[in-house]
Amino acid sequence: MELTHYDQYVLLDCMLEMGELLLDCGAEITRVEDTLSRVGKAYGAHRVDVFVIPSLVSITLNFPETTPVTETKRITSTGSTDFYRMEKLNTLSRDCCHAPLPLDELRARLDRVAAGRKPFAVVFWGSVLGGGGFAVFFGGSLWDGLAGAIFGAGICLLQYALGRTQLNVVASNLIVSLLAGLAIGITANLIPGLQMDKIMIGDIMLMIPGLAMTNALRNMLVGNTISGTMRLAESLIWAAALAGGFMVALAIVDRIFGGGLPV
Repeated sequence: MELTHYDQYVLLDCMLEMGELLLDCGAEITRVEDTLSRVGKAYGAHRVDVFVIPSLVSITLNFPETTPVTETKRITSTGSTDFYRMEKLNTLSRDCCHAPLPLDELRARLDRVAAGRKPFAVVFWGSVLGGGGFAVFFGGSLWDGLAGAIFGAGICLLQYALGRTQLNVVASNLIVSLLAGLAIGITANLIPGLQMDKIMIGDIMLMIPGLAMTNALRNMLVGNTISGTMRLAESLIWAAALAGGFMVALAIVDRIFGGGLPV
């Protein structure tokens, strides 16, 4: 596909948005860099230089007989685990590599992906199943599983509500874990037979940034040390916020009921 100098900048802008969306969906750095390199070459660039870290995407396209075009985009998103949109982006990149799409169509499809989100019902029922299932898996009774499922639903709704605010991930995790820990602790002390520790462990599993940590270690192992270190540090801070919220909740419950801490 022959591109004018203006079209090259349009393509560059689309590629930057694709990179931002991939990072926002939880893609690892190597995936983002490889995807953008393949898309650039599919549109005729004989050399594509891509540099990606969690907070920045920089792309330089070198086309035959023209000066290189380059742009950098600051990424403010903290990332998520939206495999629904990631699948859409992977399909779009494969379509571009198979047969380059017109730039207006590429832009339109990127806008649709950016506007789309995985169905809330899937996230909600996944949280219900995860909270209840993990509580039973870690040794809880069926009643503990039921309580874990109910609190998992509450955590999902609270995360959704806080996600619509300007709170950062650390503050959001701290608030969610504190409120969830208080609710679980108070309920387990008021209803005999419920095991607070099993319910709490089951619901903690819904909030642990496991994928972010895994991607961070993977980035470090394949040589992306800077990106891996940044993502690992972020993940550890998020995990510390979760632990801090539940620890404060346990301390408050123990103060209210006396001996409320699980053995």
